[in-house]
Amino acid sequence: MRCQHCLAICPTGAISILGKSPADSRPITPDSFPSFDQLAHLVRGRRSVRQYQQENVDPALLARLLAALAHAPTGGNACALTFTVIDDLAVMKEFQGRMITAIRASATNDGLPERYRPMFDFPDAKLKARIFRGAPHAIMISAPPTVPTPAEDTALAIANFELLARSAGLGSVWWGFLRFFADGIPEIRTLLGIPEDHVFAAALFGYPAVRYARTVQKDDAAVVRRIAL
Repeated sequence: MRCQHCLAICPTGAISILGKSPADSRPITPDSFPSFDQLAHLVRGRRSVRQYQQENVDPALLARLLAALAHAPTGGNACALTFTVIDDLAVMKEFQGRMITAIRASATNDGLPERYRPMFDFPDAKLKARIFRGAPHAIMISAPPTVPTPAEDTALAIANFELLARSAGLGSVWWGFLRFFADGIPEIRTLLGIPEDHVFAAALFGYPAVRYARTVQKDDAAVVRRIAL
């Protein structure tokens, strides 16, 4: 399965496999991970950000983030994710224009959800603001249909990305609009180079232009059921 579990668990570092040496792995000590309270605070405090500074994220920081993200779990240890990144503000602005043009050209296309048809009547500036939220960057995480769990793999990777981004001082927001429009307008997939048969999830991100002062209160937001047999 190429899981490297044997490399990770050997207490003396005696096992190398797949060209990987334990000397190149980071050691795990009792103090390596955040405490439950710290991680729970991160989960509670992560907010969807829809206001961003108009500057590029430090490339070195983004490279570190993507390297960590490559460790996100995948079903059957498929490790078949592709990260498609818009990491330059100028490229993002060019893509925004091309996507808006594609949307305008498909205004009579019946492939788009009915609830998004009114957006065709927005002026370009409002449509762009609604879709892109002023974010300087975007990440699309895709997986081929040949892996065991492509939808779960991409969703889980985006969730991990959002937590990693927050811990790195970045803001992010799930980018559902891209999925909705790309499903109805194939040209958008083509612009991004995402294969037609790939499942993908996406997020917008960048340095946030807002700062939240506290967590919200959702401890009772989910229904908890316990099974008794």
